[in-house]
This record gives sequence, structure tokens and C-alpha cells, in this order.
Amino acid sequence: MIGLFIPCYIDQLFPDVGMATLELLERYAGKVDFPEEQTCCGQPMANTGCWEDARPLAERFLRVFRAYDAVVCPSGSCVAMVTHHYEHFLAGRPGFEELKAKTFELTQYLVEVVKLDRLEGISFPHRVGLHHSCHGLRELRLGRSSERMEPPFSHARHLLSLVDGLELVDLQRPDECCGFGGTFAVTEEAVSCMMGHDRIHDHLQAGAEVITAGDMSCLMHLDGLIRRDGNPLRVMHIAEILAGRKCH
Repeated sequence: MIGLFIPCYIDQLFPDVGMATLELLERYAGKVDFPEEQTCCGQPMANTGCWEDARPLAERFLRVFRAYDAVVCPSGSCVAMVTHHYEHFLAGRPGFEELKAKTFELTQYLVEVVKLDRLEGISFPHRVGLHHSCHGLRELRLGRSSERMEPPFSHARHLLSLVDGLELVDLQRPDECCGFGGTFAVTEEAVSCMMGHDRIHDHLQAGAEVITAGDMSCLMHLDGLIRRDGNPLRVMHIAEILAGRKCH
């Protein structure tokens, strides 16, 4: 049984990303359960230095999800919080090491566990720019970051290659940060916006119609800038594309 972990901002602002994730897992991975007692993973508090405020959320996460065979989440940053930073709260707790080992980001689970190599009747006839989130690259290793001397790979790129009609465009800086960074976008607004505009320009020069990513937080930041500037771009979480949603 898979425990579906949905980030709080997806639950509140982008529910279709959660539904698309559920559909994908049920279609390709097996039985899924959504524990309603789940809450925020605590990442916003930890990012701002309020570690003790995040502690009860980490303890709750362990209590809610420890019994599942796997935990899957459509967010690299939330998964990185569990697998890389819960040590601060839960080191030595019964079941914690097992929980870390079985908590996966969505593309990670589909590629590494399910080994998905075929999608059933999914098409997306658009030019797509792929944004790799920093947490996904540098902490979860969902793709190769440019500073590492190793063969290129990308879980998201592999999955998007299975979609009929989808054309991935080539970016000049394929693994640069979008500038969101959670509360960084609030405390360093000007820098955050300039970084976001740089990412958008890279996708525009490559001819992208849609920007996709595994983290809706990055896309939320970019979408705000796109809308303010009136740019002809759309953003879609990768789960929406893989589940067969149309460009919106």
C-alpha cells in the first residue's frame, strides 16, 4: 500500500496536481491511500530557522506514514525535508530509518521503483521546457547537475520522453535555480524575481510553450512572474502532463 503525501500548498492551491498524482499511482503502481490526518511536513518553519516549531510536524509525519509500504509525494523539496532533514528531529526513533528509505518523490518512484517505460494513450502536442528544482537535483539526485562529472540522466526527462507529441526544448542553463526558495522569495524579493525572470527568458528563447517541473512551488513562483509580464507561457506540473491533462 502506497501512502500519498500531498504538500500543503498543493492541497490548498493546486488540487489537480494531487489528483493527477493519485491517478498515475493507481494506474501504474498499485493501491494508494491518502491519510487525512497528514499535515505540512514542516519545511517552511525549518527554512526560516524555526526548527522547534517544525518538530511536532515531523513526529506526526512519522506516526501517520510509518506503516505504509512506500510514501510518494509530488514535490522534491518536501521529500528532501523528510529524507535529508528529519534527522534533526527523529534520529534514533523506531521506524525512522525505514521511513526515510521508503519515501519517494513522484518521478523517482515511477522510474526507480515502478521502472515505468510506457504510458497508455497519453499525448501532449506542445514544446515543453523542463525545470529541475534544486532540491530534486542536489539532494534527491533526480538528475545530473551540471557541476558533476558523470553521464547525464534525468528521471523527469525520461518520463516526458514517453509522451506522444511532446517536444522537449533545449535550455542554455538547464539546472539553474528559479529563485523561489520558499521564504527567500519574501526576504529577498528583488533577487528572487530577477532569478525567476532569467529562468523564464531561458525557456522563451528556447521556444517553450509550457514549463513543467516536479515542484509546484517553483512553478507557482514562475507563473506569477509570467502572468505579471503577460508572457505567452503556461506552467504545468509533470504529474498533470503524465496523467493526460490538456494544456491550460
